Amino acid sequence: MEVYPSKLDTSRAAATKAATILRHATSSTGRARTIVGAGTSQEDMVRTLVEIPDIEWGRIEVFQMDEFVGMPAASPAGFNWWLKTYLVDFVHPGQVHYLVGDAPDLREECRRYTTSLQSAPIDLCFLGIGVNGHIGFNDPHVADFHDPLAMKQVSIDETARLQQVGEGRFPNLEAVPRDAVTLTCPVLVNAEYLVCCVPERRKAEAIRKALEGPISEACPSSLIRTHSQATLYLDAESASLLS
Repeated sequence: MEVYPSKLDTSRAAATKAATILRHATSSTGRARTIVGAGTSQEDMVRTLVEIPDIEWGRIEVFQMDEFVGMPAASPAGFNWWLKTYLVDFVHPGQVHYLVGDAPDLREECRRYTTSLQSAPIDLCFLGIGVNGHIGFNDPHVADFHDPLAMKQVSIDETARLQQVGEGRFPNLEAVPRDAVTLTCPVLVNAEYLVCCVPERRKAEAIRKALEGPISEACPSSLIRTHSQATLYLDAESASLLS
């Protein structure tokens, strides 16, 4: 865990660490594979990352972490759009795997995506933490630390849906989709490295539970404590409830 005075300082530190991991992977194996979580808490970190020089993005394969069910790819409320707008359009990775939230057959979409994801190990996962402690859209009521699936359709709890309203993605709770497709907990923490950038006061209670509570699906992000190469980047506000 590393704590910085401001959200921007936190984001810069996380981006610097991620750049080091990506450079090492591309230089040692010729490529890097990364999972990217979208959201407002990740924006400053990604803005910094795309400006860091000497990252061979043409050798990097990017996977989207989750998406709302029924969300068109071009919708600014979706994570497909976020990934393209904040990352892909700036650095043009060698390969990008988008989730099709409005696919006519979501089971087949999950199978398709899983095949691509599991074709080789993941070097780096950019992991945010939700206000309810979720990782991806693995909310407490659907999280499974021993999930046999790599990706699945889940219902989104009200706390997570309200978070989307608070972040300005949707005008009200009724407009937020009730379901999502998400990479599961084991897949997210099976990456070789985890860079977890979690700033802002609204995340403080989730951080307290993740670091000081039991390792349990009741707080899915507590699972990061089992990973030897996970680094949690906090600002003074998100760390404010830690003892």
